[in-house]
Amino acid sequence: MSAEFKHITVLLNEAVDTLVDDPDGFYIDGTFGRGGHSALVLSRLSAQGQLMGIDKDPEAIACAAERFGDDPRFSIERGSFAQLEAFVRQRELAGKVDGVLLDLGVSSPQLDDPNRGFSFMADGPLDMRMNPDVGESVAEWLAHAAEKEIADVLYTYGEERHSRRMARAIVNEREQEPIVTTGRLAKIITEANPAWEKGKNPATRAFQGIRIFINRELEDLEDCLDQALEVLKPGGRLVVISFHSLEDRIVKRFIRKYVKGDEHLPPGIPVTDDMLNIRLKAVGKAVKAGREEVSDNPRSRSAVMRVAKKVR
Repeated sequence: MSAEFKHITVLLNEAVDTLVDDPDGFYIDGTFGRGGHSALVLSRLSAQGQLMGIDKDPEAIACAAERFGDDPRFSIERGSFAQLEAFVRQRELAGKVDGVLLDLGVSSPQLDDPNRGFSFMADGPLDMRMNPDVGESVAEWLAHAAEKEIADVLYTYGEERHSRRMARAIVNEREQEPIVTTGRLAKIITEANPAWEKGKNPATRAFQGIRIFINRELEDLEDCLDQALEVLKPGGRLVVISFHSLEDRIVKRFIRKYVKGDEHLPPGIPVTDDMLNIRLKAVGKAVKAGREEVSDNPRSRSAVMRVAKKVR
């Protein structure tokens, strides 16, 4: 990996410490990225332990081959973590997985490389796909999306209060000339934003919302969480690091749902845990990056890690 696009892994020790409790186990890094978490997991595994990585990004796949291609304990699958169960079943390991790790969001190399089209800080082609071989780029989507659809994406996924003004500006500007670069889109959004937040680029929320939509990040997360529960063995751990309130809300609700179990039973009836179908136990409280980590890596400031253990 070039120093220019170096990735600093967030909550590295905290995540791996709680994930790996059996050096002979089978673990999944559902968001391989540039292999920071995977490297530490492998250092904790015995010769019998196994780690499967998953990533959409062809550059992440190339990084995996370069870093761990000679390690027989490691394998990598190109695709979404929403395909987790299929990858596990190919190995005939459903219900036998010791731990699943998800480090959500976009990696630093993706953000920092203007050619990937994620960043409003440097001009580049307007793409934002984590897997550039699948689906529409942002430029392609903006060329045909209705004004209401654009506004809904900015509001729902970016939590942008001025979504309608921004969508109207985008539609007006594309009639003059196609919007094909990050710099032009950032300029349009910035000029349409009437209330800049202190310390935050005016295009931040809009770019974030569009990226989440284009990559189906929330839908894939919901699918993956359900599948992780099925592939984990009893006692297996689910570790999720979120960087966005919408992601963290999904994870929090998922864990709470299966910690509580079935809630349809009439009140006052004595029930056992088996009758409630409790499937998860929360492990500790939500963990955030400490001051030192935030100082070294400002992108870690919004990170929230939640952990759950499968009961049955």
